[in-house]
Amino acid sequence: MPHATASDGVRLYWEERGSGPTVLLTPYWAMHPSVFDPIEAVLEGEFRVVRFDERGTGQSDRVGPYDMGTGVSDLETVCEAVGGVAAAVCLVDAANRAVRVADTRPELVDVVICIGSAPFGVGALRNSDSLLASEAVVGAYLQQLEADYRGAVRAALSGANTQLDEEQVKERVQIQMEYIDAEAASMRARAWAGDSEAVEPANRIGDRMHICLSETLGGSGTWFPSAAELVAVANELFPNAGQSFVPDGIVSAPEESAAVVAEVIARRQAEISAGAGPLSSA
Repeated sequence: MPHATASDGVRLYWEERGSGPTVLLTPYWAMHPSVFDPIEAVLEGEFRVVRFDERGTGQSDRVGPYDMGTGVSDLETVCEAVGGVAAAVCLVDAANRAVRVADTRPELVDVVICIGSAPFGVGALRNSDSLLASEAVVGAYLQQLEADYRGAVRAALSGANTQLDEEQVKERVQIQMEYIDAEAASMRARAWAGDSEAVEPANRIGDRMHICLSETLGGSGTWFPSAAELVAVANELFPNAGQSFVPDGIVSAPEESAAVVAEVIARRQAEISAGAGPLSSA
């Protein structure tokens, strides 16, 4: 099984399927990788699809630290090991790390595709009706992660996946607990919540960032903002980024999101062929 070795010696597990331009499915702060299974099954027919476990999770070494800078360095290490990626597909805080690598090492990450999110901390959502817009709610949740990890994971999973029944939520919570522990999850969540510095590198990569939003995303009283709320934030913070809309998310309707990924990569490769700049080695 392949591993990349970080600068401090931590081994980072990664795996690949399919062939073609490389697409990296980038993990977010407390995600079990099975959330990517549906979209991977679609993408691997056309692309080389790479997934990896961040430090402290899965088959990677269970060693910190878990701050944003270390996460960026680890992502760079994995991208070097796999030979660069045509696109990093990101959820939540994964985008915050990926835009930094795409900015400083464009030969490693050419395009960043944000699914249902964009690279900012929760402070950017101040005008949203979602729970993430409330500093008090977010602060209480971060404290719960440290004091009652299982309960916090359950609250997040059930709130963000209203289509799941009781047994499905219980099963997801259990595999989540086995995949990542409380320390790694809580420290990554805190790093993301307070991160306001990803906006500048995201703007420097310009239209090499693409935001894909689901029409059914979030809304008032849920954890995540609605697509309309995110569009308003994205238009303000990232005026040069591309945008797409799909009927549903990567679990319920992976074909639509996969089509966006394929379209963005094809367009970027056409730009490179026309002399628009260096594509990654993927």
